[in-house]
Amino acid sequence: MKIAIVGAGVTGSYLLNRLDGHQVECFEMRPEEKWYTVCAWGTSAPFISDLIKKAGFNFDDYILHRGKNMTVDYGSGSFQMHLKGLVTYDKHRLCEDMLKGHTVHWGQQVKQLDGRFDDFDLVVDATGMHRSLLPKVHNDLLVPCVEYQVKSDKLPYDDFYIRPYSGLSGYWWYFPLGDGTAHVGAGEVHGRYKGECEAFIKKYDCEVIRKIGRPVRVVAPAYCQPFTAGKVVGVGESIGTVYPLLGEGIIPSMQCADIFVENIHDMEAYSEEVLKHFDIYAKVYRVMKAKIDGNFSYFRQFPEMFAMYRHMKSNERRFGLETRLGDMITAMRG
Repeated sequence: MKIAIVGAGVTGSYLLNRLDGHQVECFEMRPEEKWYTVCAWGTSAPFISDLIKKAGFNFDDYILHRGKNMTVDYGSGSFQMHLKGLVTYDKHRLCEDMLKGHTVHWGQQVKQLDGRFDDFDLVVDATGMHRSLLPKVHNDLLVPCVEYQVKSDKLPYDDFYIRPYSGLSGYWWYFPLGDGTAHVGAGEVHGRYKGECEAFIKKYDCEVIRKIGRPVRVVAPAYCQPFTAGKVVGVGESIGTVYPLLGEGIIPSMQCADIFVENIHDMEAYSEEVLKHFDIYAKVYRVMKAKIDGNFSYFRQFPEMFAMYRHMKSNERRFGLETRLGDMITAMRG
């Protein structure tokens, strides 16, 4: 089968190495010299290692910082979350390595199927929040984010630190990268973070290595249908594979890619399996949306909240952190 992948991010680069036996080419809108992966580079090493091994790489070669504890600052206090494998890693270098040896057409803006794709049997929309080749999501929710990669000998934290905004509308983060560098960023529905990262940079005399800003889709797959349109199929964030509570989509996008590979000859089965696998995301999204809209009720949302807790508790290896019900309730009170 001849397959085109549109987008050279995490999903696209991973898929290039998972489609053995197929003729695969990638189309990336940015020129090679301007291409750079985004987001905070945090993930669970024990879990993602198995995924990366399927692509032929050793995840340990890319780890930058191994976390021990995460501080969660909820305004009136804080608590510590014990980490179980949460790390920062050089995501850009890993994606760069996964692209090597493959056909990548750089600087190719793709907004519709045109003559470039006539000879392809399938076209994968791995364009993330752009969702360039699939119908627009009805009532889409894109959370604006900004992130700085900084360097300073005055950085105040030596491990992960997050500060949720009230209403489950986003959070401010600090992710250490080692050698006096870190990612400092924030994402919040209403943009309340504006100026906070800049104030941090000024306070701690940081050199800015890189600044990146882009929205993140937090609408669950159940609300991002259809996943297919003709010979186009969405994989990854383009169909909502970002865990809404955390805004984290690295591992789930790779899991979605694996589901695609397993069902490549049956797109109906692919869609059904995606909905089944990411069913919990719809529950989490409904809780989050109720908080954002001011319609949240502990009584009404308790079944979905408890399902969210059980999911994270039973998947601590996947999330890389210890989950306690009391901590979750405390963080959600704002």
